[in-house]
Amino acid sequence: MPGALTEITELATALGTLPTGLEDLLNQPAPPAELANVDAATWQRLVGLWREGRHRGDFLAGAGNGAAFALALDGLRGRPPRRVEWKGPQRTPGDDTVPADLRIDHVYLVSCKYLSRVLSNSGPPRLFEQLMSGDGRSGVHWFADCAGDEFQAFYATAVEHTDLPITLPAAVVDLDRDQQRSLKAAFPDRALPPPLTAPWAALCQQVAEESARRWNAAMPTARHRLRMLWRLLRIASVTYFVLGTQPARGNLPPATLRLRVDAAWDWSQRFDLRHLEVAARTAGQPEVTWQATILDRLTAQEHLVDGHVEIRWSHGRFVGSPEAKVYLDTPHTAVPGYHSLH
Repeated sequence: MPGALTEITELATALGTLPTGLEDLLNQPAPPAELANVDAATWQRLVGLWREGRHRGDFLAGAGNGAAFALALDGLRGRPPRRVEWKGPQRTPGDDTVPADLRIDHVYLVSCKYLSRVLSNSGPPRLFEQLMSGDGRSGVHWFADCAGDEFQAFYATAVEHTDLPITLPAAVVDLDRDQQRSLKAAFPDRALPPPLTAPWAALCQQVAEESARRWNAAMPTARHRLRMLWRLLRIASVTYFVLGTQPARGNLPPATLRLRVDAAWDWSQRFDLRHLEVAARTAGQPEVTWQATILDRLTAQEHLVDGHVEIRWSHGRFVGSPEAKVYLDTPHTAVPGYHSLH
C-alpha cells in the first residue's frame, strides 16, 4: 500500500482537476463519480487525514497542481474531466517507462512527483548491464559480484567487532535473512565504527569502479547511449505530464513543478545527444555519476544534464541485495525535453 503522503499528493492532484472544490469533495462520504480505482477504505483514510489537518499543505499543493493542469493549454484547457483514474498500489509488469500515477480521460498521463529527485530505482544488473530494458529480476548480489574480496573483507571485519550470541557463517554470501538482520542490528549507528571504515571505503571504491566499467561496456554505440539517456530521463513513446514540487536547492525553498515531458518523437526532432559520460564516485556509499551533453538544434546551445546513481542496501547494512537509485541533480526545469506547463 502507498504511504500516507503518496496517497495524499496523488489523490489531491486528481481531485484538483475536478470543478468541485477540494474541501467540498472531502466532505462527501464516497469518492466523486469521476474518480476511478479508489475503494471505500482508501477514501475514508484520505478523508481522515484531511480532517486531522496535519497534512493540509500537502493536500493544497496537490489540489493546486491539479487545478493548474485543468486550466492549462497543454492540459485540459478548462474542460472538466469525465474520468480520472488513480493507479494506486498497482504496478504494471513489463518494460514501462512512463511513471504515470494518474490517467485522465484515457489520454492524459500524469506523474505526481513531490519533493523527489529520484528518477528510478532498480536492481544494479538491470541498470548497468541491461540498460533498464525489460523487467527481469536478477538473483545476483551486486557487491559480491563486483567486489567479492572487498565485500568478504568488510564482512569479516564486522564479525570481529560484534558480540552477537549466534554463530555466523564464514562467507558473507552464506548469510540467511535472520543472520543478516542480526548483523544489521549490531551496527545501529549511521557512522561505522573506526575499524570498519577502511574496509567499507575499499568496498565502495571497487563497486563504483566496476559498476561504471560495466555500464560503459553495455553502451558501445551512440544509439545505446541515447536510449539509456531516454530511460534515465523517463523520455517515453508518449507525452506525459509531471505535477509536483521540486526539492529545495541551496538557499532556494521548494518550488512548484508543472511540466510537459516530450515523447521520444518530439525530443528527437529538436535535440541531439552529444555525449553521455559515466564515472565512478565514492562517497559514503558506492556511486556512479552520469552527465549528458545535449544540443538544442533550435537555439544552437548545448546543455549539461547531471545525475548520479547510489548503489546501496535498501533495508540496511547486510540485509538483502543492493539497489541502484538514479537521481537527477540538474533542476527538472533545466532538462531538455521538460517544458513548463502552459
